[in-house]
Amino acid sequence: MLYLIGLGLGDEKDISLKGLEAVKKCSQVYLEAYTSLLSTGLRLSALEELYGRPVILADREMVEQEVEQILEQARTSDIAFLVVGDPFGATTHSDLVVRARKMGIEVKVIHNASVMNAVGICGLQLYRFGEAVSIPFFTETWKPDSFYDKIKANRLLGLHTLCLLDIRVKEPSIESLCRGKKVYEPPKFMTINTAIEQLLQIETNRAESVYNSDTTCVGLVRLGSEAQKIVVGSMRELLTVDFGPPLHCLIIVGNTHPIEDEMLEFFAMPKACFNAQNCTD
Repeated sequence: MLYLIGLGLGDEKDISLKGLEAVKKCSQVYLEAYTSLLSTGLRLSALEELYGRPVILADREMVEQEVEQILEQARTSDIAFLVVGDPFGATTHSDLVVRARKMGIEVKVIHNASVMNAVGICGLQLYRFGEAVSIPFFTETWKPDSFYDKIKANRLLGLHTLCLLDIRVKEPSIESLCRGKKVYEPPKFMTINTAIEQLLQIETNRAESVYNSDTTCVGLVRLGSEAQKIVVGSMRELLTVDFGPPLHCLIIVGNTHPIEDEMLEFFAMPKACFNAQNCTD
């Protein structure tokens, strides 16, 4: 059996009881560590203490190049593949399921909270969201803007847009690849501030008036953890906020319902309620 187990968003304690029971009976436990990270940081020791067994860190190279080895193990024993958030928050995990089933391996999925539904804590109603977009880091030679068209389509319909921000973990540098020997860059996590700067740069280039510096957005960081912060303001205002450590995401707000407006007011600048658990203080 191959178990795909969602860990939720906060820390090692967010795993479900069903997920924990599955982990404890597996002979090998892998933690996927490149599509997302626990909000409080990657703490293998905490996971291992709770689970009572070693946890193998599965980085991008292992998942993409050595996945067959993991699946071969699942032919004869129970294998756990842990995913931060929900197992189907990234297409990588759908591919893993397809491969496993083609090999005749039984797959069991144990779901958990993900950023896709946790963002509802800011008060925006989930059924009023359009297509989510991913915003990658710009480089000197590569400034992609294909997601701009998706944001435009959402805004024409009055829908909110969830922007998932780039994380780069164990990425080889271009220079090292040219030399034929991989040297990995330090981990890099996009901030809300960088995302907004890039979005405004794209709007300047495209000039289609999809949004501007006065457009209302929601900045959400470290969702599901005790250090969670939520701030509502214009793009211009959010650029002035220090959101702190990762992980960050951003919502470009569309047309709002009066109840959404009331909820957003709790988090509005300058009296922003940074910790959602204390928003009635």
